[in-house]
Amino acid sequence: MIDLGLGKNRLGGSALAQALSQLGDESPDIDPDLLKRAFRAVQQMISEEVILALHDRSDGGLLVAVSEMCMASNCGFLIHVNSHEATLAELFSEECGWVIEFDAEKRDKIEEICSKHNIKFDWIGCTLSDEKCIIEAPGFNVLFKDFIYNIRHFWEATSLELEKQQTTPDCVESEDQAVPKWPIGPKNTWGYYKTFEPEKTSDEVVRSTDKPKMAVIRDEGTNGDAEMRAAFFEAGFEVFDFAMTDLLSGRVTLDELQMITFAGGFSRMDVFESAKGWAGIIRENEKLSSMFDRFYNRQDTLSLGVCNGCQLMALLGWIPEKGLAREIQPRFIRNFSEKFESRWTQVEVLPSPSVLLAGMEGSKLGVWVAHGEGRVFFPDESIAKNVREQNLSPLAYVDPYGNVTERYPWNPNGSSDGVTALCTPDGRHLAMMPHPERCFRLSTWSWMPASWQKLEASPWLRMFQNARVWCAEHKQ
Repeated sequence: MIDLGLGKNRLGGSALAQALSQLGDESPDIDPDLLKRAFRAVQQMISEEVILALHDRSDGGLLVAVSEMCMASNCGFLIHVNSHEATLAELFSEECGWVIEFDAEKRDKIEEICSKHNIKFDWIGCTLSDEKCIIEAPGFNVLFKDFIYNIRHFWEATSLELEKQQTTPDCVESEDQAVPKWPIGPKNTWGYYKTFEPEKTSDEVVRSTDKPKMAVIRDEGTNGDAEMRAAFFEAGFEVFDFAMTDLLSGRVTLDELQMITFAGGFSRMDVFESAKGWAGIIRENEKLSSMFDRFYNRQDTLSLGVCNGCQLMALLGWIPEKGLAREIQPRFIRNFSEKFESRWTQVEVLPSPSVLLAGMEGSKLGVWVAHGEGRVFFPDESIAKNVREQNLSPLAYVDPYGNVTERYPWNPNGSSDGVTALCTPDGRHLAMMPHPERCFRLSTWSWMPASWQKLEASPWLRMFQNARVWCAEHKQ
């Protein structure tokens, strides 16, 4: 711990005091010069890569900070306190200070940096590879012992009560029960697995003057277009930005493009339910409907719909195949949790004819989701059977052990068989609820196995590169 409270442990105004219906008589204060020196010390630790994690103790105290750090990896901890008498103050005072985690062999370097900046540094304990949480006083007297999943249960208790007011109760219970079943220890891979080695797009491809042309199409309320354009640009496309008003006015057409992507977001504020307003603009305008049909039917084109764009492609009747009657067209409906879900979750790339996911089959990857209506619904069971038989569902939610799941929260919307994407039999058109464009760079991943942090590129970049390679090979 880097103590910026000068050895004091004042409890006035703390969460502990409030929990005991007290106010306290002395609150923490801070020395600005000490804070400045400590900040510089931490920046040096980061730049020299000797620090693994950091958390402040000013929102709940030392015990809360350490507990929250270990919840992130579902591992345990051992903390040493200085005395029996001052245990509560030491564990729950909200003086300014930081808990840092580092590899044992880096301790001398940490102490050297703190000494250089005249910062007090105390070794207070260690991370454990199992789920036990222990607090010891001098003489190795155990003052507290429990498991991280129990601590997390206490920590989340208030939030769970609030969740019951806005979420399907079964989902709240499922998430609460799921915590003890998460893999234990900082070295686990949480079911992550890749079947290929991600590579950056070569400079030659990025700088080429003869790139396939694609456009990200957006409507009022879409918000995923910027990162989508960035992903396709980094994969080697010549990228255009088309608003629906551009198409309506005739300023642009789809005729010279090889690929289009319908961006995610909340088109028309989802007033008519997700993407229905957007779909109506296209379906009910003869000029637009004809333009999109021509693009779809050309054999040198690809399309991708993500989130709101996925819902749009379903409403347009583009997936899993064109020509289905509207009353039996698969669509994406309200999440079983009855609320908007924004989470980092995991999916498996399943065998399918999808062009964009070629060579990625068998990989189990983390990905962002952000939707309120992502549960796939088949009004006609024969269509669902056809999807299964032809492998037209290329992505499925998996649990931390890598198993396809319908369980909340790992499956955030309740889709049967974990289904979260549909493609056409020829593989040219793909609709998916997760957001690969939000993690086509490793820096935007919420979590990954330690061994993946040195990858050359994000595994999701492969999806956009696949599109570029296919377009280049099928250019007419």
